[in-house]
Amino acid sequence: MAILVSLLLCALATLFYLQPLVHLFQLEGYKIRQFKRHLRQEPIVGLGLVLFVPMAALQAASLFFAAGIAGLAIRTALFVALCLVAFLIWRAKPKKKKLVYTARVRRLLAVYALTIAAFAALAAFAITQMERILGEAPMRTFWWVMVVQLGLVCLPPLWLALSARIAQPVEQAISRRYFRQAQRKLAAIDGLIKIGITGSYGKTSVKMILATILSEKFKTYATPHSYNTPMGVTRVIREQLDDSYDVFIAEMGARQIGDIAEMCDLVRPDYGILTSVGPQHLETFGSLENVAKGKYELVEHTNPKGAVFLPADGGICQQLYQKAPLDKGLFGIGEGPDRYMWADGIIAGPQGSSFTLHSRDGGSVACQTKLLGRHNVMNITGCAAMAYKLGMLLEDIAAGIAKVQPVEHRLELIPTANGVAVIDDAFNSNPAGTRAALDVLATFPGRKIVVTPGLVELGDAQEEENRAFGQAMAAVADIAILVAGNAPSIRQGLLDGGFDADHIVVTGSLEQASAALGGLTRAGDVVLFENDLPDHYEK
Repeated sequence: MAILVSLLLCALATLFYLQPLVHLFQLEGYKIRQFKRHLRQEPIVGLGLVLFVPMAALQAASLFFAAGIAGLAIRTALFVALCLVAFLIWRAKPKKKKLVYTARVRRLLAVYALTIAAFAALAAFAITQMERILGEAPMRTFWWVMVVQLGLVCLPPLWLALSARIAQPVEQAISRRYFRQAQRKLAAIDGLIKIGITGSYGKTSVKMILATILSEKFKTYATPHSYNTPMGVTRVIREQLDDSYDVFIAEMGARQIGDIAEMCDLVRPDYGILTSVGPQHLETFGSLENVAKGKYELVEHTNPKGAVFLPADGGICQQLYQKAPLDKGLFGIGEGPDRYMWADGIIAGPQGSSFTLHSRDGGSVACQTKLLGRHNVMNITGCAAMAYKLGMLLEDIAAGIAKVQPVEHRLELIPTANGVAVIDDAFNSNPAGTRAALDVLATFPGRKIVVTPGLVELGDAQEEENRAFGQAMAAVADIAILVAGNAPSIRQGLLDGGFDADHIVVTGSLEQASAALGGLTRAGDVVLFENDLPDHYEK
């Protein structure tokens, strides 16, 4: 009985240690395959080896001062204490996105607790039976109990993945029920205009720009923040959308082929905007060709009586435009074939941009925006094209453009009290976005400092893209502060671009980078924070 109680307490104590793994699982969208992939990249953390050595040392040391039931109690207490300490250390660490104990997480933890407790009970039964057959031997029993306890430290990731598998049918049934409820709710709103937005990058910015412009004429609801998964959009439809709205804008994210098709099955978009196709999420898509196929699903599943707009990028998006089977138009900078809406006369600076917006029927209007960078003018032309298609006048579109506010963490200019200008582009994480951010940085006067951990989720292209990022940075920046894993590739790119090695600072975390920055800046400097890694990529 003592062994059973001990192992059950140890098993349930791993619930403390499990929280970082549940957080990772949530950040990975509850996708088991992606969760396992990340664990393979971080085996020391994923398999609990951080606790293995101190746990083994304390277990062995306990032999010298306690034996029998007392020793078992002490070793159990040590196990529980170490799991609790690991949890408290993790909880104290700053997080960009906290673990949310949703109903799904609570169900997962319940299944895990039952699974790990069953394993501990079976292990206790096996040890007890061995004692009965072979005779009691305290040292032998100690070693078997210690092996099980140390195994419990390494098993939580495996049991969590197994628990997710066990819970999967229930979760899928719940998701399908909510999904169908959201479908019915959308279908019941008479006359609702539904717009889908997808792309490798620029989705959230385009969504917010479009919502602001359309609000000049329509009561518009756009999915909040970066809600762009089927369950995220399902939730906002069920809980926040009502029949008072004229327009519903849904951002649609994807990490593999079929994701956008699923989103379209939910939203049934009447119109669509494809913002871009680029080397984003290559680890999960596998190739740029698959990225293009995945994004094109929006075109394939948009209402045939509606319309889609794509950027005149001179590449993949224009190729997708050529095969689009429904009403369509291109948007971009400069006049060209099939342009539905375009901008020229752009004057971009540290406080925003001015330009002239043109429509394909010959109309034009002068526009002013607070958004930084020519790429945002490109985004605006796509939103203007959609607004014009929905019947808005160019003058009303220009009024909406003037009201657009910078999106948080996307080239957001933050004023400071010490004379240092800060450009927060922390949410950006793609090659095209880094080039756009550097273009914006180049428009600012003063000494230029870039703080970045580089680019992730680019598969085999990651090292090459980070080196290219470094080369581009060398032409603009005066000081580069590099964070963690991608620093060698970026540093090599900087050096290849002729950057002074003495002006490169390499740090192990964003906190260290911020500390280094504090000793370098002076009034008149401009600092670009480019791509702040998600929690599960922090080292």
